[in-house]
Amino acid sequence: MGYLLYGLPAESIEIDDRTLAHIKIVMLAKLRRDESFAFSFEYDLSNGSGRSTVWVHPTIPMQFKFLGSRQAVINRAWLEALIVSANSVDGLRILPEPEAPVEETP
Repeated sequence: MGYLLYGLPAESIEIDDRTLAHIKIVMLAKLRRDESFAFSFEYDLSNGSGRSTVWVHPTIPMQFKFLGSRQAVINRAWLEALIVSANSVDGLRILPEPEAPVEETP
């Protein structure tokens, strides 16, 4: 499990490393373009369950903290789904990972 630390004082949002790696790519791409957006996430039962939404803006401090040492293999189909979500009116949401397409060999 990793953490997205957001704001001052930092709110710690627990997200598994694989998901966090994909969320990081989407968030940084939008922030590089100076695009603000909403990010919605759910708490698991150990944190009391529920859900929250934060407004992500280029001037608000953000840190991605991975607890694992290995970099995740990126699933392009999942990345594309997250990008579509981030560009929607509702903003970025953590979506289930779709299966990566199987590459055919000639």
